[in-house]
Amino acid sequence: MAVQVSESDQIKQFKEFLGTYNKLTENCFMDCIKDFTSREVRPEESTCSESCLQKYLKMTQRISMRFQEYHIQQNEALAAKAGLLAQPR
Repeated sequence: MAVQVSESDQIKQFKEFLGTYNKLTENCFMDCIKDFTSREVRPEESTCSESCLQKYLKMTQRISMRFQEYHIQQNEALAAKAGLLAQPR
């Protein structure tokens, strides 16, 4: 069963993605790029940029996992509560 996503939802998701991408790019650029006297990207700037991106991706993955764990716990608690409420006395 395929889930249909409306065009407005797709546009909203894309805008959120672009906002996140732009913020990440700006943060990593501000942290890593210091020398504007050359057109070339220095090796340390490249390494810093890659590390910045990796750190962001790992953080996002960890937050997502914690968010899923939290929702699983909440669903289990609700199911347990519903099970207790459904039992006759």
